[in-house]
Amino acid sequence: MGAHILFTVAAALLLLATATTTATPECDIFHVTGSVLCQECGEGWNEWVNGANPIQGSKVSVTCLDERSRVVQYASDLTDEAGNFDVACNKYVNGKKLNPQNCYVRLVSSPDPVCNVATNFAGGKTGVKLHRPNVVYRDILKYALGSFYYTTPMCDDPDTNDQDDSEQNNY
Repeated sequence: MGAHILFTVAAALLLLATATTTATPECDIFHVTGSVLCQECGEGWNEWVNGANPIQGSKVSVTCLDERSRVVQYASDLTDEAGNFDVACNKYVNGKKLNPQNCYVRLVSSPDPVCNVATNFAGGKTGVKLHRPNVVYRDILKYALGSFYYTTPMCDDPDTNDQDDSEQNNY
């Protein structure tokens, strides 16, 4: 009877050890996903809120810093026909593990000749810092962001801040 209890305890410990090692995947890359849309202000309010169009070929970048705020990785992706991007980033750079929470995602460029002014709606212009992954499953680690937006020059509000440019995070 004692051997049966010992076997049950050993099996439970083995199961617990297996569950804790697979809870956080150790993968070599992580993904940052989202979309890029064009928001036209010349339409009515309902069309403006619900009528954003995807921009194919828009460039989005991920810039990762080390603990001393030095750039250690830069990766980018172009959006597909639905305006979606998926930037794959290495989790190890020069043998050192990268902290994804030290990475920033931002808009880089839009190929649209009319809708090419980056907005800071959802942080696309100055950059969004990664926080927690949305998908953690087996060997997949994904940070799913919302949508970033471009607009037309007619819709762009000029920046009237007296803020010094050195205070902005333009990663």
